[in-house]
Amino acid sequence: MVDSQSSFRPALLVVDMQEDFCPPSGSLAVPLGRTITPLINTLLTLPPRTLPLKIATQDWHPPNHISFASNHPSNPPPFVTSHTITNPLNPSQSYTTLLWPPHCIQSTPGASLIPELSSQNFTHIIRKGLDPRVEMYSAFFDPFPPTPTGERVCDSGLAKLLHDEKVTHVYVVGLAGDYCVKHTAYDAAKEGFQTVIIEEGTKTVNPGGWEECKKEMESIGGVRVVSVESEEVQRLFKKD
Repeated sequence: MVDSQSSFRPALLVVDMQEDFCPPSGSLAVPLGRTITPLINTLLTLPPRTLPLKIATQDWHPPNHISFASNHPSNPPPFVTSHTITNPLNPSQSYTTLLWPPHCIQSTPGASLIPELSSQNFTHIIRKGLDPRVEMYSAFFDPFPPTPTGERVCDSGLAKLLHDEKVTHVYVVGLAGDYCVKHTAYDAAKEGFQTVIIEEGTKTVNPGGWEECKKEMESIGGVRVVSVESEEVQRLFKKD
């Protein structure tokens, strides 16, 4: 059920629409990744009174980032090799992640937002993955829980921005649906925002697993994937 317009202050998160995530030459290209750009641009042209916050996120890795397979001994193959990452703030905590080819290295062409994106309409740009010691799929935080004093390895400032702007609803699009889009949406929901992913506004690394991923997001993360024709999205286009 959609709540009233009076309690509705939305934000659009456009996740990682960068050259290295897009065909034809991205080092970590998501199949058909560029094809979602027209819809995203349509959303970006909505007026501020309808959609006040339009936020781009960028992977912004240093060259020695831990997620790059080439930074590990013996140069293991990317995409199929896993690596255990330990929490720099608490060595008792760890998680396992896949290793990737080098991508979105700071200030390189691959880290740039794709040129056909209407980037002039963004109100903010958030960069993530700057700490070489941890992977950061989410545009909010690294995967580790905060310390008892609230310290995190990485905090992009996105949560504070959305709370300060009194955002109520978060719409997520971009790349890739089963990685950075999913984890960004998870954290948006954890922060208390009503969160949806727009189906036509994302593409996945593994299209065959998308249906199961959607079920998992709704049952575990409180995130729904909805059509652009849904009531939740169409309310962005209302003129009143």
